[in-house]
Amino acid sequence: MRMNQNRNLQWIYLGRALRSFITAFLTVIFPLYLAKVGYSAARIGLVLAFSGALTVALVAAVGLFADFYGRRRAIIGLAVLSMIGGAVMGLSHAFWWAVLASGLGGVGRGGGAGSGGSWGPVFPAEQPLVSESVPPDRRTWAFGRISFIGVLAGAAGSLVASVPGWLHHQGWSLVAGYRLLFFVGALLSLGMALVSLPIREKLPDAAARDEAPPPIPLGTLMGRLGLTNALNGLGFGFLGPLLTYWFYRRFGVGSAEIGVLYTMINLAAALPYLGSSVLAKRLGAVKTVTVTRGLGLLVMLGMVVAPSFAWAGFFYLLRMMFNSLGMPARQSFVMGVSESRYRSRVAAFSSLPSQITSMITPAVGGALMENILDIPIYGAVFFMGLNLITYWWSFRNVPEGGSLKAGNSS
Repeated sequence: MRMNQNRNLQWIYLGRALRSFITAFLTVIFPLYLAKVGYSAARIGLVLAFSGALTVALVAAVGLFADFYGRRRAIIGLAVLSMIGGAVMGLSHAFWWAVLASGLGGVGRGGGAGSGGSWGPVFPAEQPLVSESVPPDRRTWAFGRISFIGVLAGAAGSLVASVPGWLHHQGWSLVAGYRLLFFVGALLSLGMALVSLPIREKLPDAAARDEAPPPIPLGTLMGRLGLTNALNGLGFGFLGPLLTYWFYRRFGVGSAEIGVLYTMINLAAALPYLGSSVLAKRLGAVKTVTVTRGLGLLVMLGMVVAPSFAWAGFFYLLRMMFNSLGMPARQSFVMGVSESRYRSRVAAFSSLPSQITSMITPAVGGALMENILDIPIYGAVFFMGLNLITYWWSFRNVPEGGSLKAGNSS
């Protein structure tokens, strides 16, 4: 059984590496491609907002499908959709085709530099697979390792974002270079499906017969996660999809410069993922998340007053390093307090509020950017700050074992 678990992790890690590689360059080039073909900031925001509705539907579908029919099958199906989305985007930039490609394929909707691909509809299927492939005491370590691998792959993928600029110097148009990368993403998505085929898993209902009753009522857990994630989604909707466009407008940089920055961020954010399990053992999962995210928000405010692209990029790099320290602890905590047969549903439906609210703010932020250029930063800090306060208040009394008690267990 242990050998099968180790083999599962190898294939899961490889799938994350491919997804992070693809997401890294598509996140950079997608809004820039739309800008080059004539989209305004407001229209780019609308594309991202409408595509978010499709993403929400996919997250919900994956949460239900994966718990009933298997997480491996869900990941394979999503890889096929990603392949279709990339091909569609390479063929047409019409508004509704752009919405369809972004929503179904995850084009341009990664978790941002340093996230290691920890975002989107694949996550509700992937998280339980990782959690069930290691003993409970190594769960945070496993989530740190997969994020580490994803970040390194993302660093390599960010460099690919400079390819359209290089091709432009060879006589290609920038639009043609961007379209080429969409087709490359489609081909690599096929690889994602293939590396998921060898994964072996026990169906969730069968696995649940071998475990103790859940330590926290499902409704309580879902409600608290839903509230905190809704606030985080509002913040991410301001920051994530519009950040490359903000760099472009504020400092006049293109995909090559942003791609290099994101590569540096991915490399800098890699090591903190490996240190998350150590920090969580000292502080506890909830306090680790609270402290690291709080520090990340403070340094992100420096982007507003940054005198140059280099300084703004440095502050964003620091922010992502702090986030990296807390992310594996948060993922492990959620899986640890969830019953195995419901883990995909918990991951999916607790994140749906985030997906829904992140649909709203790109359109709002894109429209406000016409008059207040720094609105993505201000909006992100405000709502992510509320998320931080709510997260601490909701889970400060939940010990590592998952049971609620009256005292402060942190």
